[in-house]
Amino acid sequence: MLVNEAILRFLEYCELDRNLSLKTVRMYGYYLHFFEEWLVKTYQKDFEVEKINEEIIRNFRLYLSHQYKNKFKGELKRQTQNYFLVALRSLFRYLLRQGLKVIAPEMIDLGKVRDRNIKFLLPEELEKIFKAVCIDNIIGLRDRAILEVLFSTGLRVSELVSLNREQVNLETGEFGVIGKGGKARVVFLSKRAKEWLGKYLQKRNDPYRPLFIRYSGPKPKEGLTDEKLRLSVRSIERLVDKYRKKAGILFRIGPHAIRHSYATDLLSHGADLRSVQEMLGHKNISTTQIYTHVTNVRLKEVHEKYHSGNR
Repeated sequence: MLVNEAILRFLEYCELDRNLSLKTVRMYGYYLHFFEEWLVKTYQKDFEVEKINEEIIRNFRLYLSHQYKNKFKGELKRQTQNYFLVALRSLFRYLLRQGLKVIAPEMIDLGKVRDRNIKFLLPEELEKIFKAVCIDNIIGLRDRAILEVLFSTGLRVSELVSLNREQVNLETGEFGVIGKGGKARVVFLSKRAKEWLGKYLQKRNDPYRPLFIRYSGPKPKEGLTDEKLRLSVRSIERLVDKYRKKAGILFRIGPHAIRHSYATDLLSHGADLRSVQEMLGHKNISTTQIYTHVTNVRLKEVHEKYHSGNR
């Protein structure tokens, strides 16, 4: 079977049988078609998947590591290189189940990734950002509500922008979201988040469903539909950067830094790692363990309290 046909069958399987989100399927398609194009360019021919061996995979890894440069971001980080390899593993795992004699997925090693240094905001830095918002108009109320909801719930920015008004229960202060991989979870609004979100929604006198809408930009000639008014991920990124600058925060952050701040806040006040994992929507506890800057501090407290040498 030619590589192109194998990829198409795998992507159909991901969409129809595994019911993966279209975004996930598109990303698989990007990584795998990138590999296919590299194969054709490097070996000057269409390949059969059965002929892909360890040497070819190793040459592809060397290309990602030493030669390829993204025109926007430059050299690929090791974690990004691994995304391509994970996609290949999934492809070959599927082909094996279809009875094809292809390389075993376990033969495709992932590069060792260094521990991540995550960006998060201290409580006083968060307060500066919140107070940097001018709340004299509906745009300011919306922006303050967005920042408060991000910090209160730890939502990913893609989850935030997809929210509709009827989803959010201001009385109970909790609502459900569908996160990565279709994983459902419940998130919670703090008293402050409920207060600011309530103030913003009271000012809304429109019929549109999105929880957060735009108030500037071109007006569609054919009418203002829900999706055309919904704030985009890029809009939230610009919003966070705007108030970061106004607050005098010198290092660049995005909405994900507020998610990191949310997890840091919970852990530093005594929440256990498993609960934070659930609230963040992490599939594996290992993902939540990136917050070692918090757990390490608590380990020091345990050492100081219980080690006999400190008495």
